Amino acid sequence: MIGAGPAGLAAAVAAGEHGLKTVVFEKNGVAGGTANMGMGPLGIDTDIQRQGFNDISVPEALEEHMTYTHYRVDEDLVQTYFNLSADTIKWLQDMGVQFAGAFKYFKESNATWHVVQPDDGSQPGPGAAADMNKHLKARAEKLGATFYLETPATSITTADGKITGITAQANNGQQYAVTASAVLVATGGFGSSKQMLHDELGLNLNEDFFTFNVPGIEGDGLRMMWQAGANKDTTSETVETIYLLPDNFQYFNSDAALRQPNLLINQRGDRFMNEGDMGNTTYTGNALRLQPGNYGYCVMDQSLLDDYKANGPAIADIVHPASCFDDAEGEIEKAQANNYEGIIVADTLSELAEKLGINETKLQQTIDDYNQLCVQNLDTQFHKPAKFLKPIRGNGCYIVGKYFTGAYSTLGGIRTNKFGEVYADATHAVPGLYSAGQDANTIYGDSYNFTLPGNSMGFAVNSGRMAANGIAAYLNERSSKAAVKV
Repeated sequence: MIGAGPAGLAAAVAAGEHGLKTVVFEKNGVAGGTANMGMGPLGIDTDIQRQGFNDISVPEALEEHMTYTHYRVDEDLVQTYFNLSADTIKWLQDMGVQFAGAFKYFKESNATWHVVQPDDGSQPGPGAAADMNKHLKARAEKLGATFYLETPATSITTADGKITGITAQANNGQQYAVTASAVLVATGGFGSSKQMLHDELGLNLNEDFFTFNVPGIEGDGLRMMWQAGANKDTTSETVETIYLLPDNFQYFNSDAALRQPNLLINQRGDRFMNEGDMGNTTYTGNALRLQPGNYGYCVMDQSLLDDYKANGPAIADIVHPASCFDDAEGEIEKAQANNYEGIIVADTLSELAEKLGINETKLQQTIDDYNQLCVQNLDTQFHKPAKFLKPIRGNGCYIVGKYFTGAYSTLGGIRTNKFGEVYADATHAVPGLYSAGQDANTIYGDSYNFTLPGNSMGFAVNSGRMAANGIAAYLNERSSKAAVKV
């Protein structure tokens, strides 16, 4: 196997349960990949949901997902994943993984996000899923899997169109050549590759598009699969669109405080969406991608920030709780001292217009028009709910977050079926080549489905299991044919 993120780890465990010998090459020094920054996987119709009276059935979730994606995804792949997801939550619990509950991401979403309860009993938050990865790795090793960390795979070897193994080279120079009848690739996409993001998707990393820049997520697995005979499917390549401040982790609390449904404008000084929808990070990220420079400005003033801090934010979620406001102002001050582009503070509208590079008369008119909508308590432009209509007076000072389109990671580049088999063309798979996780994630169409939160980690873990089951069936079939020939 190539990659020890949640998909590779789940596959290693499932392969071990089938009695298969597994070797896993991972380029980073720890297993878990991007999921070490995450919080938990999707589960549908689980005991945890029913205990919290938040249950949603597989038929309901499947209908919602297929409608959301306009049926532009493989429903057989999705239904297999959804139907397996409840069993996977129980499977993880049997390994010792604890869950804090099943949660929504934002108000209109479903409670499908099974957030991992850290083993030390601490409050769940970003990074909670790291403990899930530790349990998966321990279980895989107990079942006989061997992990080579800091050892990137370098190629997938083939003969006569079939997979024959993997070559790898450790950071210390040690080389490996493993013979294998089946290889699973789960390397997490190419979300940290500036070159591939530009070449494949026309995105400019760290310029007008930002990701979490997880080390090692450079598209290695996709390139190796293409070279091994996989069809390069550019139609499936996309990103898990979100929105965020640049260098998000340095200003995480202020990011949470400033992403409130206030006045959202583009570089032309125009409103461009119903700010009440900002809780759905994919909707907002998509809207920002249509604006000049892939960004927009979310404008508030000090009095509004004080109001949110005292009375609670208009938008809060488990990732960006109200507690973020406690440290937000300190980060805003730090941003000013560091000349950070993502947070702009101005004492006057004239100063704000200059800092934003927007014509002062246009900016004044936009704010005046917006304030009039707030006064009449009716948004006749984008129909934002009245409860979010709060005027921007500049009381104290103006405070602005410059939000860019971003992404958790990339998706797709190859296509698989529900067995994890990688297609060589429209109808045939590459014998012995399998994939799971983000490399194989084609289930969203053009937009990440945040109405069923936990979906990406859920797909990673479940597709890892699905692919391992597919490999076991493939190897059993090969063994049976060999026995017949003998």
